[in-house]
Amino acid sequence: MASETSGGGAGTGGVAGGGSVRIDAWIWSVRLVKTRAMGAAACKGGHVRVNGERVKPAYGVHVGDEVRLRHAGGREHVVVVKRLIRKRVGPPVAIECYIDNSPPPPPREAVAPAGVRDRGTGRPTKRDRREMERLRGSEG
Repeated sequence: MASETSGGGAGTGGVAGGGSVRIDAWIWSVRLVKTRAMGAAACKGGHVRVNGERVKPAYGVHVGDEVRLRHAGGREHVVVVKRLIRKRVGPPVAIECYIDNSPPPPPREAVAPAGVRDRGTGRPTKRDRREMERLRGSEG
């Protein structure tokens, strides 16, 4: 592809067309995680998959790979690598480096509201806590 050869500019921290970049550095540079350390921790915890396989932080990602990143709230990002970069860039440049195939977030109505207590009522009793858990559906 002709667009791959012009993809790596000096100001964007680009990589030559046929190279690879560490997965922890790439997900940090395209702003899928806040810090590179968080990217490495996600890889070590098994929350990052490339082409369906769990990967270590040093795994080399290539153009065309599918990256799945599971976040803390159960939300999952599914992206296809379009361009390799090593340095963190601004959001407009970052979204040009991948194709986002993530499922849409659930509608706000579907998300159960957190239990709201009146001010000054104090700490919930055991009965109150069980009632809140029952309403949330997290019995256990």
